[in-house]
Amino acid sequence: MLAAVAPHTARHFGRALVMPNLVPPVTTVDAARAYQQRIRAALPANSGFRALLTCYLTDDISADEVVRGHREGVWAAAKLYPANATTNASHGVTDVPALTGVLDAMAAADMPLCVHGEVTDPDVDVFDREAVFLDTILAPLMERVPRLRVVLEHATTAAAVAFVRAHPHVAATITPHHLWWNRNALFAGGLRPHAYCLPVLKRETDRRALVDAATSGNPQFFAGTDSAPHLRGRKERDHGCAGVFCAPTAVPAYTTVFEQADALPRLAGFLSEHGAAFYGVAPATEILTLQRASWTPVEAVGGVRVFLGGESLPWQVVDSMEPGAAPRV
Repeated sequence: MLAAVAPHTARHFGRALVMPNLVPPVTTVDAARAYQQRIRAALPANSGFRALLTCYLTDDISADEVVRGHREGVWAAAKLYPANATTNASHGVTDVPALTGVLDAMAAADMPLCVHGEVTDPDVDVFDREAVFLDTILAPLMERVPRLRVVLEHATTAAAVAFVRAHPHVAATITPHHLWWNRNALFAGGLRPHAYCLPVLKRETDRRALVDAATSGNPQFFAGTDSAPHLRGRKERDHGCAGVFCAPTAVPAYTTVFEQADALPRLAGFLSEHGAAFYGVAPATEILTLQRASWTPVEAVGGVRVFLGGESLPWQVVDSMEPGAAPRV
């Protein structure tokens, strides 16, 4: 799977923050280095793509190991998955306050925390799990560890947008599919398993709030594709898994949303500059050129359905670099 999909990210992006929810999860510095080597091996020989690794936080993870990985340049951040909140999150955190010692050490080392922002209480409506997480988990966490820099990954609600704007140490990534779809996409013409992701798509008012945030120029909001490849057989079945594979179409989709919002001059900031500044990464020097010309992306790659595959898109990437090179957004 890695060999099939990694080149699609590397073709349009110079770097990506790679999530650690593998089986087994990436919880040690050695495991992260090994994963980085596997990613490199899956790329074209002359690719300039850079994978930024993350550490999977567990209830019993060592603060020393987390901070050492960051100090040695192996981990760009740590990822907090509430236990069982999403794909391969069974090893996630069951008690966030009990992790305060680790988070204090991360704050002291200026190591960012990425969070999957949902509670898993079965009594909480699935469409409300992000808002409840903000109120009951993230807000108290920010009070306990006020210096910690946090990224709310794949924000999906107007409540998340308001929370980020109210907290200067918090940022949020926004996916192309959460900008493109609302929850009606899950049921358009019948059940649509390839529109199922976590956090789940929300109301149209939430989608509009996300578009406003993404296109605002506010550096607290930046691109995060959450590109998640799953074979069609794992999606199109009872208890199908969550995830949208958007790497091949993310940049054209983002561009279309920005054009519709009359905000194309702010696209480079959202795609290239805000996230780099948050993580302390030098801005990319290469130029990625897009042209306004209709095209139809392939429906699937390696047995994985592509976001907006088979649909006509008004923008496409023009790859003017040498074959196999990685133009950077």
